[in-house]
Amino acid sequence: QVQLVESGGGSVQAGGSLRLSCAVSGYRSSYYCMGWRRQVPGKEREGVATIDNRGGTSYADSVTGRFTISQDNAKRTLYLQMNRLKPEDTAMYYCAASPTCSRLSLTGGTTWGQGTQVTVSS
Repeated sequence: QVQLVESGGGSVQAGGSLRLSCAVSGYRSSYYCMGWRRQVPGKEREGVATIDNRGGTSYADSVTGRFTISQDNAKRTLYLQMNRLKPEDTAMYYCAASPTCSRLSLTGGTTWGQGTQVTVSS
């Protein structure tokens, strides 16, 4: 089992930047893929970015060129660098891990963190 704890959310003005972190504990090796998802009230959770154990990445069209997903295996931490933030990026952001993935989709039983709120004001 793996446990995920997000941090780094907050409030920022449009055009600003934030870096989210996700601390990973437990048996990471069985979870080949990790990613970030976001959700606003009343809408379904949507994929933002995914990374696999070989460093392959996928991004939602809405964040391509502005967000970067990365991982530091030595520190057991997943990151999401968010630049040029827009009000529509406002959401609860969740870290996730799964045994398999295909592009943005995490499959095979996904484990979630508790989420961190990002609010972007215009």
